[in-house]
Amino acid sequence: MFLLILVDKIILPFIVVLPVLIATAYFTLAERKILASVQRRIGPTTTGMWGILQPIADGVKLLTKENLVPSNANKIIWHFSPFASLSCSFLGWYIVNSNYNLIISSLNYGLLFTFIISSINVYWIFLAGWFGRSQFGVLGALRSISQLLSYELALSLLILPIVLFTGSLNYNFIIFIQTISIWLIFPLLPCGILYFICILAETNRIPFDLLEAEAELVAGYYTEFSGFWFASFFLSEYGNILLMASIYVILFLGGGQFFFSMIDFGFIFIDIIFYIKVITLIFIFIFLRANLPRFRFDQLMLIGWKILLPVILSFIFFYLGIIVFSSSGNWPQLPYLTNSYISLILKSSVY
Repeated sequence: MFLLILVDKIILPFIVVLPVLIATAYFTLAERKILASVQRRIGPTTTGMWGILQPIADGVKLLTKENLVPSNANKIIWHFSPFASLSCSFLGWYIVNSNYNLIISSLNYGLLFTFIISSINVYWIFLAGWFGRSQFGVLGALRSISQLLSYELALSLLILPIVLFTGSLNYNFIIFIQTISIWLIFPLLPCGILYFICILAETNRIPFDLLEAEAELVAGYYTEFSGFWFASFFLSEYGNILLMASIYVILFLGGGQFFFSMIDFGFIFIDIIFYIKVITLIFIFIFLRANLPRFRFDQLMLIGWKILLPVILSFIFFYLGIIVFSSSGNWPQLPYLTNSYISLILKSSVY
């Protein structure tokens, strides 16, 4: 009994949290190196060979830095919100896996659980900025609650075609369906592109990083945070980027599986394939940051509500129509459905 409690309460959380912390730390190093290469700079080189110890040095600096609390801030929420945000980031990793045979992290409503955790994290970001009583923090908090909730609506709608095609909210079953058939990125290519745009907004990445626009808000909702509290928000943000990239690989790129392969190559080989896909997506994240400008906030909301949302709804009805007509055998009527779908896309783009 004691051994089970030890494994469940201490060892399993440690196994989940430690790799995420290490991956997040070296994700920041990779980002600095790639941005330096794009901008014809050297990047971190002095701390260890090729700057490989730079994340450790940054972590030690933040842990030993003095924490300054504004005099008019709400002390309880001020100290609690960074840890709550970091905890939400870690909770999402408990059900993410690369192989459909991994039962330990199987959850029938895993996809729904992920979006619930992501939605809860919005409140901690808002509370951190609002109760810091800083002008920049309050503006960042207001932007966070409007931007993240707007794009979470679009993100939540985009899982409906996946559920229609797979019939499940279980990550393991979604990977299994793609293993015996084909990656969902091919039949759901428009949804895959729109989903990637939405996770850029959900993770506050350029061109949607209006929550912490340094030219306008200094650092946004965590302007007044320093030391370990700032590091908690920083780890939460980059951990969410890794989490969203991993979920994208599971939903659209087959997890750690090949195109049509049902051969069991072993957990290590499957994990390597999964990590290669995630690293490729992370490189795209960084490359977009190096090359795209930032939207204005009114443009951000315009894209979310008047462009993305109508297009996503039209795709949902289109795929729903395909499933209904294919199950009823009314394929001759499919061209009429396609024409109405294209006209709906054009009208939503015009309006």
